Amino acid sequence: MKKIKFSAVVMSALIILSGCGMNNTAKGGLIGGGSGAAVGALVGQLIGKNTGGTLIGAGVGAAVGTTAGILIGRKMDKAKAAAEAVANAQVESVKDNNGLDAVKVTFDSGILFTTGNATLSSTAMSNLKDFTNNVLKVYPDCDVAIQGYTDNTGWKNSTKEQSVQKNIELSQQRADAVKSYLLASGAGTSQIKSSTGFGEENPVADNSTAAGQAQNRRVEIYLYASEAMIKAAEADAANQ
Repeated sequence: MKKIKFSAVVMSALIILSGCGMNNTAKGGLIGGGSGAAVGALVGQLIGKNTGGTLIGAGVGAAVGTTAGILIGRKMDKAKAAAEAVANAQVESVKDNNGLDAVKVTFDSGILFTTGNATLSSTAMSNLKDFTNNVLKVYPDCDVAIQGYTDNTGWKNSTKEQSVQKNIELSQQRADAVKSYLLASGAGTSQIKSSTGFGEENPVADNSTAAGQAQNRRVEIYLYASEAMIKAAEADAANQ
């Protein structure tokens, strides 16, 4: 019986994760109900693998109810639509550590920076300012995590180990540069919870090709429900 119940939980999580035809509102309702914390824990582990092992999401300590999950999903649908209107932003829906809807926004490092440095281009500044004005300021109860990545290209006159470390440092500098510019553009200081460089980790494409390397050089910005958003959704749900 336990095996059957666990399989049902796993299948529920997989259905939610693979529900490409569902918007965040619908998925929020599913994740908020029934199997609750167990599904949330499983989804949390999966998103951890997709975010360099760093889990995103406020630690609420318990499963969020169905109605609250739907309300959060609606807000994330709106935040996602706003992010999709920003030039050069690639946007997709993901789940946070609580199994709640979150939004992943990816900017190609080729758009953000010139090769080998962490100085933002003028195009990047324009895009990030639009992102701040049209997304972060409009949805201040979305918390933010920034993650930087590189390809696996080695550095001149460096060993493999030295190159790996230099790529980590470069990705950290780039994540920090994005954070600094978002703050300078008016994002709330408490809204951006982290900026982390992962270097060559977590490639999203084949590093053996130039096209794949270009995809791996990126900065990802995650929007997820803050503790305040979760509490507000739960309060609204209780009054319905």
